[in-house]
Amino acid sequence: MAHFGMYTADTDGRDVVAVRPPTGDADPSPILGNVPGSVTHRSRIRRPAVRRGWLENGPGPSTERGADAFVEMEWDEFLPLLAGEFRRVLREHGNEAVFGGSYGWGSAGRFHHAQSQVHRFLNTLGGYTRSVGSYSLGATGTIMPRVMGTHWKMFSRSTSWDVIAEHTDLLVAFGGVPLKNTSVNHGGTSDHPTRDALHRLRARGGRIVSISPLRDDTDGAAEWIAPVPGSDVALMLGLAHVLASEGLHDTAFLQRYTTGYDVFERYLLGETDGVPKSPEWAQSLTGVPASDITALARRMARATTLVTVTWSLQRIRHGEQAPWMGLTLAAMLGGVGVPGAGFGHGYGSMNEPGLAPVPYPLPTLPQGLNAVSTSIPVAAISDMLLNPGGRYDADGTSSTYPDIRLLHWAGGNPFHHHQDIGRLRTALARPETIVVHEPYWTPMARHADFVVPSTTTLERDDLSCTRNDPLLVAMQAAVPPFADSRDDYDTFALLARELGVEYEFTEGRSSADWLRHLYEQWRRFVADAGRVTPPVFDEFWTEGTFRMDTEDGLTLLSDFRDDPERAPLRTPSGRIEIFSADIESFGYADCGGHPRWYAPDEWLNGERAQSFPLHLIANQPRTRLHSQLDHGAVSLASKIRGREPMRMHPADAAARGLRDGDVVRVFNDRGSCLAGLVVDDRLRERVVQLSTGAWYDPLDPSDPRSMCVHGNPNVLTADRGTSSLAQGSTGQHVLVDVEKWTGELPAIRAHDQPEFVDRGDVRQK
Repeated sequence: MAHFGMYTADTDGRDVVAVRPPTGDADPSPILGNVPGSVTHRSRIRRPAVRRGWLENGPGPSTERGADAFVEMEWDEFLPLLAGEFRRVLREHGNEAVFGGSYGWGSAGRFHHAQSQVHRFLNTLGGYTRSVGSYSLGATGTIMPRVMGTHWKMFSRSTSWDVIAEHTDLLVAFGGVPLKNTSVNHGGTSDHPTRDALHRLRARGGRIVSISPLRDDTDGAAEWIAPVPGSDVALMLGLAHVLASEGLHDTAFLQRYTTGYDVFERYLLGETDGVPKSPEWAQSLTGVPASDITALARRMARATTLVTVTWSLQRIRHGEQAPWMGLTLAAMLGGVGVPGAGFGHGYGSMNEPGLAPVPYPLPTLPQGLNAVSTSIPVAAISDMLLNPGGRYDADGTSSTYPDIRLLHWAGGNPFHHHQDIGRLRTALARPETIVVHEPYWTPMARHADFVVPSTTTLERDDLSCTRNDPLLVAMQAAVPPFADSRDDYDTFALLARELGVEYEFTEGRSSADWLRHLYEQWRRFVADAGRVTPPVFDEFWTEGTFRMDTEDGLTLLSDFRDDPERAPLRTPSGRIEIFSADIESFGYADCGGHPRWYAPDEWLNGERAQSFPLHLIANQPRTRLHSQLDHGAVSLASKIRGREPMRMHPADAAARGLRDGDVVRVFNDRGSCLAGLVVDDRLRERVVQLSTGAWYDPLDPSDPRSMCVHGNPNVLTADRGTSSLAQGSTGQHVLVDVEKWTGELPAIRAHDQPEFVDRGDVRQK
């Protein structure tokens, strides 16, 4: 099982040579094609390695990270050296000085889950500074619990695709429903039903309106509205103005199920600021004709309308506003809790919204208790490292950044997720020691001092399942571990032994013991719930899968709709908070107490567009999951002369003398990268699209601002949070310009091994 689907692997004894998805998968992910050849790829980390400069000079800040050579070691030398560094940091600086970094996408397994493993290990040592939230949902994860009372419920208990296909008349999709993203789900996925559900909706007579600068953000027939990127909230306000001014809004619903609509309406009609948010006002910002906005609002009021907002819309400055305003628009229509109507967040963002949940918890490795209370927003890593002791606001509190001396990273590649790579590289020069667990020589591994060679999911046994998929899968190792790599659990167990906390970490169990233990715990819980009775572990392991029961036919917030007094929301009012007194009390200039329009920092109607006249959408790739297996066959096949493809409208290409297949330089005042040009009319003029995930490959590894020759757009994006409320990632949008590359084409080195030197050539301090 992988994040992008269940499969059976055919091997030659050393590597996977082919994969076969299950026959029951309605729409298998094409990125399964990246798996063959991945175990023994030339980018694999063969054995433990330590950065040469760390060995020669000892721990401390270093600008050589990312450009330095490495020394490969045996485990029996590597582990005591690393344990000694842990002892030093904990003794001299305390546990708060250790940052436990992980992003959780390293494995679809429940036990060999890098995030759980590193956090459990660090907790046995007394705790660590952690990150909270996610790059995908930084703004949503803060705003929606305050105004809707939940975050995860919007996804795990969302209105099901079957209900949408049967009942929705009009699907108004802000950000579209991009099928490419529904390939993946954390914890694995055994079916991909989105394409079929959209087909059934259309076959029944339902209509889809896709609102996105990219026409292919929705598969199949859909009306396409292409606003100026970043102006979606203005468009929503224009629609809301029509509903309110023409009396098309459901006042009875607003009175019973929401709070603060009257405050919002005064803003909407211009009574508080003198600016009515009319369709004409919205047209001036979005470029969408006022007549089209008016007509769409009237259609929405007549039909069973589902308003959806993709995650991409909140990955921008003031990203809190899009999901909040989308919920407000759905509330004005009165359809929240009605089958086929209401609000949805994340359809087309991952293969979870619309899928039926399992009704009980999943097998989970306990991480223990973290004795350190310090945390940071996940997208504030550079800020934290560059500004120890600095103050910042988030979610109504003011906090201080810790002084991090040791960064321990296992799972995830921040060079894919994080904005402004030049600034990130400067930040990564600040810690005294960086430890990275990785199967491959990713950019993060190259910036480490200690590199731990980890196995991949294909080289170890595990359990896989997720909260919105019926299958629990026995992930049985397909091939033996590559070279001298080890499971992270075994590495942590040996490191814990060196540090005197082996039993606290292992509880006396091997990996195989833990799998049996976690399964049997889960089995007893499920049996006690009285719904189904799973087999004992040995029978399950032989069979390979167990099908759990699921809760089908859900409608989001139907229980709240049926009886808001007996099933109130977990908000201060128990209702949908169109106006939040708590948020208003924070006094943030960039996020007030109700949804409103804030102009983005980087958009085509702003002054910055005079210098950088193209709006780049840095969305998720269709050829891989994040940056995983960027060297795989499907990923490589999409590249142009080795560079990540970038789409551009024919008019913009012609204006610059560019042709399909050219290598171009994409640039702004933060950095630049090379990309391969795809001329395509399926996007708005003055918009270019360059997906994230190409492994960062600087022309000059010693220069943090060097051009990436491979096409990573995060050399261009701004490292600034969504607002003082959430401090979420804003890496989806950035202004750039593009020109043809006329120089010698640099070689791609992203997937090669770094430089190594012999142990005897190092002058150790």
